Amino acid sequence: MPPRTASRRARRPWASHAFRPPSSKPLLRAIDNGPAVRLNPLNFAPAQRDRGWGAFVDGFIRANEPALARLDCRVDVAGGPDGAVIRIKPGGHTGAVPLRSAQTQAVVGGLVVVPRFEWAGVGRVLQETGWAAAPEFLDLPLVPGSGREIPPWVLAGPVIGRLAELLRTAKRGYRDKVEDLKRPRGRILWAEYTSEKMPAGKWDTLPCRYSDLAADPKLRRWIRWGLERVRTDLVSAGGHDRVAMLLAHEATRLLLSIMEAPLFPARRELESTVGRRDVLLDAAVGPGLQALGWLVDERGLGGGRELDGLAWTLPLDRLWELYVAAHVASVARVSGGQLFVGHKGQTVFPLHWSNPSVRSLGHLTPDLVLRRHDELHVFDAKYKAHFAELDEAGWLRMADDIRDSHRADMHQALAYAALFDAPKITTTLVYPLRPSTFAALQSRGRDVAKAELLHGGRQLVLELQGLPFGAAA
Repeated sequence: MPPRTASRRARRPWASHAFRPPSSKPLLRAIDNGPAVRLNPLNFAPAQRDRGWGAFVDGFIRANEPALARLDCRVDVAGGPDGAVIRIKPGGHTGAVPLRSAQTQAVVGGLVVVPRFEWAGVGRVLQETGWAAAPEFLDLPLVPGSGREIPPWVLAGPVIGRLAELLRTAKRGYRDKVEDLKRPRGRILWAEYTSEKMPAGKWDTLPCRYSDLAADPKLRRWIRWGLERVRTDLVSAGGHDRVAMLLAHEATRLLLSIMEAPLFPARRELESTVGRRDVLLDAAVGPGLQALGWLVDERGLGGGRELDGLAWTLPLDRLWELYVAAHVASVARVSGGQLFVGHKGQTVFPLHWSNPSVRSLGHLTPDLVLRRHDELHVFDAKYKAHFAELDEAGWLRMADDIRDSHRADMHQALAYAALFDAPKITTTLVYPLRPSTFAALQSRGRDVAKAELLHGGRQLVLELQGLPFGAAA
C-alpha cells in the first residue's frame, strides 16, 4: 500500500507552516532631516477591511508620540485614496526608538534615524569633540532589530566613558588585609606566628590582620569584566572601523590600571550595590552601574552581537555646534583673541519686551564670539545641508521652505551683529559639508562666501562658511 504522507499533508494546510519561524518585527529607517517615512498600518494596527488604519490613527499617535518626540520626529497624518496615511518626519537627531501597537501598546517595531553625513562622519566628530555630546539613553524598551544597524562604537563609547568615570570616582573603603610585618599593626595572629613563623626561625616576622583603606575590590573586578566585554565586542564587530579600534585601545588602557581579576556582576548584586549608603561608593557612580547592568542583561550596544538594541538619541545640531566650537578654539589659539562660548552662558543677551504677554523669544545667544583688539567675530553653527547649493542654479532648485530657512539664518546673523559695538564685526554662519564636497569647493575657492555692509561708520561682514562634517574612517 503506497504511503499516504503526502495526501495527509495536503489535507492539513497548517502542516506546511507549523515550523516556520515567527516573522520579525519591522524596523523603519529614516535619514535625519530627510523625507518622511510612510507606515504600513498592517504592522501597527488590527487588520481592517480596507487594509487601512480605520479608527486606530489616534491610538497610534498616543502610543508613539512621546518616544518619537525624544528622537525629534513628528507624526504627520494626511488623507489618501484608501483612507488615512501616517508618516514619520525625522528631524535633526539620530538614534533609535521602539514603535508600539495602536491597539495593545506592545512593541511591534522600531525606528532608526541614521545621520545623513553617515556613521563615519559622526564617529570622527564624536572623537574630535571628546564624546562631549554622547548619545542619551532613553528609558524605553529595546528597539527590535536595531542592534545590527548601528556601529558598535555609537553606544560602546558612552559605556566606556561611564566605566572610566566609575573607576575614577569610586571612593576608597576599608577592607581586611593580612600581611607579614616587622612592626605589629592591628591584631597579631598568634596562632599563625607560633605554628609557622617561630618554627621557621622568623622571630621578627609578625602576621597581622588590619583594616586597610583601598578601593572596593569587587567593584574594580566588575569594571574589569565590563571593559573586557566591550573591548571584545569592539574588536570582533569593529572590523576596519577606525573609531571602534580607537575605543578598543581606550578600553585596553583602562584595563591596564586594574590588576584585579574580572568578576561577572550578578543582577541582584548590582541592584543591592546601587542601594548601598556606606563609604565604598559615591552617589555619582549610578550611570556606571547602569552601564554594567546593560552588559549583564545583554542589552544591544550595536555592531550585531544582539538583534535588539537600546533606545537612544543624539542631537546632531548640538554635536555640530561642539565641533565648530573646537574648530574656532583652535583658530583662536593660533591667531589670539578672547573666545566666549554660548552654551557656557557667556554670550547671552536678554530681550526686554514692552509687553511680556506677547514675547516669543527671551534672549539671543550666539554660539561663539571671538574678540581680537577692535575686531569682533561671531560664529553660529547651522546643522543644515544647503550651503553647497547656494549658486544661482542651486538656489532656483531649492524648495521654498529651505530658501525661507536660509533667509532666516541670514536675518539672525544680522541681528547678532547688532548686539555688539566694534569698528568691524564679522558674522559667520557655519554649515556642514561632506568631506568630498568641502574639498571640491575649497579647491575652487568657494568654501567661504562673503558680503560686506557699511552702516553707521561700522563695517559689517556676513560670511557663509562650509566645514567638513567628519571624514571617512
